[in-house]
Amino acid sequence: MDLLSTALPALGEAFSLIFHPEQIMFLMLGVLLGLSVGVFPGLGGIAGLSMVLPFIYGMDPVSGLALMVGLVAVIPTSDTFASVLMGIPGSSASQATVLDGFPLAKKGEAARALSAAFAASLFGGLLGALILTFFILIARPLVLAFGLPEMLMITLLGLSMVAILAGRVALKGVAAAGLGLMVGTIGEAAAAGSLRMATYDIPYLIDGLKLVIVGLGIFAVPEIVALLRQDRPISRSGGLGAGWLDGVRDWASNLFLSFRCAIIGVIVGVIPGLGGSVVDWIAYGHTVQSTKDKRRFGSGDIRGVIGPESSNNAKEGGGLVPTLIFGIPGSGSMAVFIGGLALLGYDAGPQMIQSNLDLTYTIVWSLALANVFGAGLCIAFSTGIARLTTIRFSLLGPFLFMLISFAAFQSGQSLGDLVALFVIGLLGIFLRRFDWSRPAFLIGFVLSHQAENFSNMAHQVAGAKFRVSLESGFSYIASPIVLGILALTVLSVVIGIRQAKQILPEGEVPTGRKRAPFVFLLCVTGYLMIAWIDAMQIRMMSDKIFPVTVSSITLICCLLLLIRMMRAPETDIIFTDRAADTEDINAAHSLWGTLAWFAGLLVLSSLIGFVLALPLFLVSFLRIRAGLNWPRVLILSAAGIGFMIAMAGWLHRDFPPGLLQELVRLPWPLGDA
Repeated sequence: MDLLSTALPALGEAFSLIFHPEQIMFLMLGVLLGLSVGVFPGLGGIAGLSMVLPFIYGMDPVSGLALMVGLVAVIPTSDTFASVLMGIPGSSASQATVLDGFPLAKKGEAARALSAAFAASLFGGLLGALILTFFILIARPLVLAFGLPEMLMITLLGLSMVAILAGRVALKGVAAAGLGLMVGTIGEAAAAGSLRMATYDIPYLIDGLKLVIVGLGIFAVPEIVALLRQDRPISRSGGLGAGWLDGVRDWASNLFLSFRCAIIGVIVGVIPGLGGSVVDWIAYGHTVQSTKDKRRFGSGDIRGVIGPESSNNAKEGGGLVPTLIFGIPGSGSMAVFIGGLALLGYDAGPQMIQSNLDLTYTIVWSLALANVFGAGLCIAFSTGIARLTTIRFSLLGPFLFMLISFAAFQSGQSLGDLVALFVIGLLGIFLRRFDWSRPAFLIGFVLSHQAENFSNMAHQVAGAKFRVSLESGFSYIASPIVLGILALTVLSVVIGIRQAKQILPEGEVPTGRKRAPFVFLLCVTGYLMIAWIDAMQIRMMSDKIFPVTVSSITLICCLLLLIRMMRAPETDIIFTDRAADTEDINAAHSLWGTLAWFAGLLVLSSLIGFVLALPLFLVSFLRIRAGLNWPRVLILSAAGIGFMIAMAGWLHRDFPPGLLQELVRLPWPLGDA
């Protein structure tokens, strides 16, 4: 009764906040942004949130949350368009939908597949919010039992699961997560202020890399470059066919399947670090295993759409459990969401549940309401969106480069942001090419700071307790909760190693020659070796122990991978390389030629400023690369520049300045305001 007396007023306050007209407006804006981002393959919740993150500085907390939640909620729904209409996974959470959704579209039943997917997504999202509402009632007293050792163990559990289950080669998953952890240690250490992989000669690195830049570089840049290389429309057909009501009836007749897969989505979302990279495959596997007649799966079975789509929206609700209660991201998008909460002045974790329960419920039910809006808008805009995907990507790519460059600059207001975006983007391209888990890297980066803090603080407290007595020390570090989580961690590793080959978070990737994957692994190993030497030279043990431990473990993984590469034949999955894919081989443009356009925009911005560089970039790209005539080039370029200036003016943001702005004082938008 005490729980209800606390929770019900908070729930009532949350509903009063959610249904305020201003919050509804921001929620709808987030939904529209999420819909815009989700229809493009690869630009999922991580890239979408990374784009809006710089713009929520100073916003009202509820409005900022409504904007972020609206965007996050609709992407698992809108990314269905790419999976069904194009046969390209819209994001890591919609890969399994391709298996049966795309064959249905080729049969002229795209409308049926889309409507069934949207109905399943809506149901999964609402069920996830409902479960989370009641779970929080139980979780609030439980979090009081979690101290530093317990939080550290949960962090390790999340890292172990994302590393093992995020790829076909378990060691690659561990190495990717370890690399992310090490990149997260760059800069000034929190404990004693030692500099790691940074010097005062490069002031930009002292504060470390920003989450916005890492999110955009690892996920958005590689996908934009990959699509630009093809120089063709995303989809060759904008037709939807008939059958909107048939899809809804299909979902209704498979309601129990949808319910089971939604429960799977919530459970997988609750486990820190798993998230969208595996949830749809688990749900799809359950769908196939629980069906007697399996012959139509893979060739157009509507149940193969309903199962995964029910789970990936419910996963967002489940992902909020570790995110809000423990401060551990349940997925890549939740990792960025934690960064957004921090910008609004809130720290995810036990203190948020205890002190801001009304805000917690606002997040939960904003997610549910956004699912309703998102499903409705997806159905309403389906025909238009299908037509949009028939536009050549060379007409869309330059504007996406424009947006991510501007968004990256907002994180630190420094030209170093643009350099970091390019470097991390290049790393993301190679991680994607050689099938290294990008979700594992990102979550390793996000968890790096808190994993180090938890381990340092737990070490200090444990040391004090051991000085009192052995019994006191062991009771602190080996509590029943710690031992239970340790057992789950070991179990997850054992099960993960057995199932790793069946999970394809980046889709099927062919094997190539030995040389390129081997050289990339040598580069990663070289960086880790330099980081290990750098960490060993640190005098303060509190700043030294974490990077030394992580780099040592990751180096061992890399050395084992090197040994396997030297012994294995070229057909071994350790040599996966997207450059061996038919689409990559037959791409109209080279990787470096495409990347040079992006580099050109950044170099021009550093010389003459972003606003002056933008017309040169857009006009050159649209005329030379896209091959448009001059009237269309000028109209599209003017529209893009006008949109950027209007958006920056509305949000009171400056553009990246160049050397010119340091020599000559120019009025906004050519210079600082």
